Amino acid sequence: MTVRFGFSLQGRGALADRDTLGTLARRAEALGYDSIFVTDRLVIPAAATSAYPYSPTGAFPLGPDEPWLEALTALMWLATITERIRVGTSVLVVPYRNPIATAKALATADHLSGGRIILGAGVGWWREEFAALGVPFAERAARTDEALRLMKAVWTGERVSFEGRFWRVQDAGGTRPRPAQRPHIPVWIGGHSEGALRRVVALADGWHPLGLRPPVLLHPEELGGKIRRLRQLAEEAGRDPATLTVAFKAPVALRREPGGPRGVLAGTAAEVAEDLTRYVAAGVEHFVLDFTEPTPAGMLETLERFAAGVRPRVGR
Repeated sequence: MTVRFGFSLQGRGALADRDTLGTLARRAEALGYDSIFVTDRLVIPAAATSAYPYSPTGAFPLGPDEPWLEALTALMWLATITERIRVGTSVLVVPYRNPIATAKALATADHLSGGRIILGAGVGWWREEFAALGVPFAERAARTDEALRLMKAVWTGERVSFEGRFWRVQDAGGTRPRPAQRPHIPVWIGGHSEGALRRVVALADGWHPLGLRPPVLLHPEELGGKIRRLRQLAEEAGRDPATLTVAFKAPVALRREPGGPRGVLAGTAAEVAEDLTRYVAAGVEHFVLDFTEPTPAGMLETLERFAAGVRPRVGR
């Protein structure tokens, strides 16, 4: 099995800078990384009570005054300044946007980039952000499912006729140019719940969980059990499990010397490679690495060190 490596190029904070993003993206491509992913936030409520699901305290890690690039615009720009590397969202909160506009934007990016776009898709979690955007929070899962179906109709049909609960389209053209990828842009579903696994089987091409962020851990053994469940659900639905990509996203702390605090994907190059190999054995095919480096110089150095010291130790 070919193991692929990407990383999260979060267009926020100190990294929300044109020169920094361009330098990191081009260097990652030159180093042979397979993918770059951008994150999605439209507003950051200053006074929020919603608990962030990937924090032990429930607190969101960034404040409301941090710079944060819009995901679809950043994706298109990254696809423009690179030539080979794939570019995706990790994850786009699907119910925030009109699905026809989203489908058109992604199809345009895929067409112009020669087929390099990946849609990491999620239902969202931040009640106050939904309220700011005027989208009913209680409907987020149903809206996500319907939006993905409509987006696929835009990507694959000569004309679109769609009758749903939230959107209705009657014999509409304008679907060209279509995405370069066939039959459509790959969709990876974020989340780690049973509902997320079922959404993958029903609507998507891959599963893209985030782990190693307490209380959501997904150590290799736990993730392996969920992958087995995903494959079982696929077989029950008549889908070939081998057609579903498992793309795991997690923070990575790469240390120069042994002896520091050791955790999963936190250690020396050899230790991190050992952990990644355990994930590969569990069924992971594509890693999206969230390097724990807050500065542009630290990110660039870590990209280099991982490519030289970790990636050759993990089967490709």
